Amino acid sequence: MSVPTPTPADKFSFGLWTVAYQGRDPFGDPTRGEMDPVHALEKLAELGAYGVNFHDDDLIPFGTGEAEREAIIERWKKGLADTGLAVTTATTNLFGHPVFKDGGFTSNDRAVRRFAIRKVMRNIDLAAELGADTYVCWGGREGAESGAAKDVQAALSRYKEAFDVLGDYVTEKGYSLRFAIEPKPNEPRGDILLPSIGHALAFIETLERPELVGVNPEIGHEEMAGLNAAHGYAQAMWQGKLFHIDLNGQTGPRYDQDFRFGAGNARGAFWVVDTLLQGGYDGPVHFDFKTPRTEDEAGVWVAAAACMTNYLVLREKSQAFRADPEVQAALEAARLPELSIPTLAPGEGWADVRDEIDPDVEALGARGSAFEHLDQLALEHLYGVR
Repeated sequence: MSVPTPTPADKFSFGLWTVAYQGRDPFGDPTRGEMDPVHALEKLAELGAYGVNFHDDDLIPFGTGEAEREAIIERWKKGLADTGLAVTTATTNLFGHPVFKDGGFTSNDRAVRRFAIRKVMRNIDLAAELGADTYVCWGGREGAESGAAKDVQAALSRYKEAFDVLGDYVTEKGYSLRFAIEPKPNEPRGDILLPSIGHALAFIETLERPELVGVNPEIGHEEMAGLNAAHGYAQAMWQGKLFHIDLNGQTGPRYDQDFRFGAGNARGAFWVVDTLLQGGYDGPVHFDFKTPRTEDEAGVWVAAAACMTNYLVLREKSQAFRADPEVQAALEAARLPELSIPTLAPGEGWADVRDEIDPDVEALGARGSAFEHLDQLALEHLYGVR
């Protein structure tokens, strides 16, 4: 199997913060210098990427004056035009500056909440101007470290209020943007509100404009909570709420490792790709990773290219797995097609089920499911022996 080459048709995208990550962590200073955003565009285009995502502060340093801000934006627009990269999504940094130490939308301080909404609206204007169709919302500081510090029910009311205000804003402005909530269980806060895909999906149904809001699940965040990322992506698709995706690597429930996609839990990565393909996801394939601080800038581009390569490799393996006649027979033996048949036939109701004669439950209980053979076939495709 040759190493596949990414092209813009694959819709791969990267956040500015991913490739520009300087290697700073809580225990060490940066190991790489600052990266010019336009340089990032040029390198990503060379690698075959399709698009880019940015926080407002990634592009325009916090506190920049209006004239300098406009100059930065014009240079950014030229960089986009020169490279052909699309702005697929945008987001707002409501976690970096000390003013957001207790959150943005759910800060106990009302003045902070109002500033956070205003900051988001300003970047929404820029996102719409640049052609983005999705606005990602990660509430990394929306949470608490201690019980009495946060009235969670009141905080959720304020969270809902912010999304309702922003929903009104994009509607009245005539923007086509949709919002995508990115769940995470912890880090940097001890406990973050809306910590999983399920929490976010339930929250969305309380909003005044739920049709404008979906989810942006990240593999690492789901696995930090000990959850199955592929199952979460599948439920989001089932509910029509998978508006965007973040792919990276993680090795279990620890800190947010942000490995390049395909590193860490390779088996989980395979099933995420398979789930996306089977579910018909056709949006941008976005990588939210950080190159380890051991690497120089050359290593950053190795890691970025590897994210795309690993996705393409796993896509080919998933397609080969699904096309394999032995796999198709194993799916039949495991009764997977039967799961798509409604439990009740057309016209049946609860009385038909209640009045039916019980089957031979002992025989059914003794019947094997043939899952091990099916799973082994998947592993053999992943391991490259099929």
